[in-house]
Amino acid sequence: MSPVPTTPAPATPYVDLTRDQWRTLRERTPLSLTADEVEGLRGLGDVVDLDEVVDVYLPLSRLLNLYIAAHSGLRGALNTFLGDLADGGQGPQRGTPFVIGVAGSVAVGKSTTARLLQALLARPETPSGAAPGSGHRRVELVTTDGFLLPNAELDRLGLMSRKGFPESYDRRALTRFVADVKSGKDEVGAPVYSHLTYDIVPGERLVVRRPDILIVEGLNVLQPALPGKDGRTRIGLADHFDFSVYVDARTEDIEQWYVGRFRELRATAFHDPDSYFRRFTEVPEAEAMDYAELIWRTVNLANLEENVLPTRGRATLVLRKGPGHRVQRLSLRKL
Repeated sequence: MSPVPTTPAPATPYVDLTRDQWRTLRERTPLSLTADEVEGLRGLGDVVDLDEVVDVYLPLSRLLNLYIAAHSGLRGALNTFLGDLADGGQGPQRGTPFVIGVAGSVAVGKSTTARLLQALLARPETPSGAAPGSGHRRVELVTTDGFLLPNAELDRLGLMSRKGFPESYDRRALTRFVADVKSGKDEVGAPVYSHLTYDIVPGERLVVRRPDILIVEGLNVLQPALPGKDGRTRIGLADHFDFSVYVDARTEDIEQWYVGRFRELRATAFHDPDSYFRRFTEVPEAEAMDYAELIWRTVNLANLEENVLPTRGRATLVLRKGPGHRVQRLSLRKL
């Protein structure tokens, strides 16, 4: 009897892993966060506890430490190759930051992911792949919200209803900011955004001073560069990333999380006199929630489908969440 032929698995650039498979990759990476610290890093509506940190984020921090160690080794190899020509003839080049991009939809939990990575990577405590005695690192986290155009400019351009879409950002300034940090400049400044006033804070700047690691979190960070007016391809933001994470979930789950977060904010932060959304505390709840659904459909869902989701395949690692906000599957890009 002839054996039944098997159909080979389709080729894919990723290694797909279940949560149980992924959690075994932690090895001896220590847990350096307490339950209270995890609670402080958790975004509104996100469900993250110590189990999630142990199962998902400790293996990820181990992987990133391995990448960072390899990055340092490559720098040494480049210095060896260049010899006296390294760093413009000034000797071996100084280390430049390892840059991590974190992307995903509104309300999917990417801000929590970015903050957890910042906390874990700042305290390596000699996990596998880190140099012994390396101590604490300087890990800076920058969100792309600071590079949104001010509301007055969005109004002038007719883009207020497309806030969060790629065209609502000063993309050139954002790319230049990351390029300057990546190149090793001593100080690089960025605008500051207020979620309370829903606008750029006039005169306020975030200053980044030669971090060891820079995490850039935002909706559109994985988008390729747009051609210039002359038709030439330019350097995009993602071209400066050494590693990238896309936080993924089913669209219907993200919608529920977004609407639920809006409801929680309406009961809390929206009551602040300075809140841009204070008016939604002064109307019936049904009316406010109808507005939340409208914003989801016309702005956030449209942006997700048109701009954010198409970049998922550019990520180094995809975290796939289930309905309860817990990561269930992961896809890691092959090398």
